[in-house]
Amino acid sequence: MIGLISKRASPCEIAQQVIADAAYMCRRTHGDAPEVTIHGRTDLHFPYVSSHISYMLLELLKNSMRATVETHGADNALPPIRIVIADGEDNEDVVIKVSDEGGGIKRSSMSRIWSYLYTTADPSIMDHMIGRNAGVESKDFNISNPMAGLGYGLPISRNYARYLGGELDIMSMEGYGTDSFIYLPRLGDKETAVV
Repeated sequence: MIGLISKRASPCEIAQQVIADAAYMCRRTHGDAPEVTIHGRTDLHFPYVSSHISYMLLELLKNSMRATVETHGADNALPPIRIVIADGEDNEDVVIKVSDEGGGIKRSSMSRIWSYLYTTADPSIMDHMIGRNAGVESKDFNISNPMAGLGYGLPISRNYARYLGGELDIMSMEGYGTDSFIYLPRLGDKETAVV
């Protein structure tokens, strides 16, 4: 480690821990969680801020799991979520894709997903977080770590990606699912401007 930068961050190992955390939250909230499979460069290690990768993946997986369960129903077979790690010696970035079949996002909503406080979650979760409706049981069972509802996960994730020159993009097909792409520059290969 050099400060917060791990010299050998492993997207696969980080993803495995995040999958366990997100699945726990999803099962607690919805009673079930879709399987998540990891593909591509599972042996990759590169210098990066592991906590940033973890935060971004957790936010994307929580969104994918929630959308998948709400679209298909917890009592039905849930399609798996795929994580693909792409890298090559000549690649500019390490790219992590999270792909789900959670019904997608309406095109008219795409520009709002990057806005702080925009959420598609049940408003009662936000009411509990700010102290309204005291004494009413939360739909999230334990609001200390809700599955969704605050509206800052995606904007902060995008800022984490951009901070070291990367990017977070989301492509969605309404009625089918969403593909999210995290682009992480190789730190140390060239001068990296901190945004």
